Amino acid sequence: MSLPPSGTVDDRAVGVLLGAACGDALGVPYEFGPPLPADVVPEMVGGGLGPYAPGEYSDDTQMAVCIAETLRDHDDPLSPEALAATARAFLRWRAEGATDIGNQTARVLGMAAHAGRTDRVARVMAEGATELHASGVPSAGNGSLMRTGPLALAYLDDPRGLAVAARRYSDLTHGDPLAGEACVLWCEGVRRAVVHADLDGVRAGLDLLPEDRRDAWSAWLDEAEARPAHAFGDNGFVVRALQAAWSAVTREDAFAPALASAVRAGHDTDTVAAIAGALLGARWGAGAVPREYVSAVHGWPGYRAEGLAELALAITRRHA
Repeated sequence: MSLPPSGTVDDRAVGVLLGAACGDALGVPYEFGPPLPADVVPEMVGGGLGPYAPGEYSDDTQMAVCIAETLRDHDDPLSPEALAATARAFLRWRAEGATDIGNQTARVLGMAAHAGRTDRVARVMAEGATELHASGVPSAGNGSLMRTGPLALAYLDDPRGLAVAARRYSDLTHGDPLAGEACVLWCEGVRRAVVHADLDGVRAGLDLLPEDRRDAWSAWLDEAEARPAHAFGDNGFVVRALQAAWSAVTREDAFAPALASAVRAGHDTDTVAAIAGALLGARWGAGAVPREYVSAVHGWPGYRAEGLAELALAITRRHA
């Protein structure tokens, strides 16, 4: 396939979806396994919990694609129509394409299934997520963070608008504010990386959080920068997932070794690597993704690398 010229905003925009999908597919074979030794090079061999074909991505990218298609088709991501389209896409994915689905997301989508044909579906879904959190059920899983990257492509010039959207799209399935806060930080990281080709956005995103939440997240980022990715073993929890991904991203200086580090963290390997891959692709661009990954990656509802690239560029063009 033909990619945009390296070093351009288009190259980095394509890298968001392509990097996340490749991270996802690279992590699939090792999901819920122990951390990998430093001398093991992860490979896209398939298998895992699916079982998956070599290069096939999982729920992380499948749900990100649901959001990306909404952003491609709607001018205002926060309009009732766009939110309803995303909620309905999640329900269609659950019924037709989910090769895996997290417990929290499964419960919330089940609670909203009856409203799938109505305009209220997004509100019903978000209310279900809020009720689940209020009931005391742990609701700070990594399932909204894993899919959040595409939102940045619709807000490349609007960090505050992006922060609002990141929370709103997280709230569809995850009622714990921690999940929304993580999405705000990571989306700003992705946005700034696409625009400026640096990794300063995650830290800059602290200013987009409520003032009383900034110190906690700053300390968690400090910890991630000081420790290897495998130190954050409970990475099904959104804070640990972000820390594992941030550790991998900041402790290596190129796309491929950082993505491998995210997979070596162990446990929820496809999700940590998908989260890391979105930011790495935004920083280094699609041209930095190994050719063997580009040629192999694919998944529901029929995307390969070229289709993911076209989807990313369609979002940026619509929201320019």
